[in-house]
Amino acid sequence: MIIVNVNKEKNLESALKKYKHKVHKTKQIEKLRDKQEYTKPSVNRRSKKLKAVYKQQLFTNQEKSN
Repeated sequence: MIIVNVNKEKNLESALKKYKHKVHKTKQIEKLRDKQEYTKPSVNRRSKKLKAVYKQQLFTNQEKSN
């Protein structure tokens, strides 16, 4: 559970900004979206592998251009 002490914050906007930052940092929204529908473990592995290949290609292309 995310707790933001409003008393220590100067105003409500700064407390809300701190709350949004904590939600983003803990990836709560992503976890909720993932749990909306079931995906098979094999599909999860395949998507992670494709993402890693894509990142590696970006990295090697960036190295070649420098």
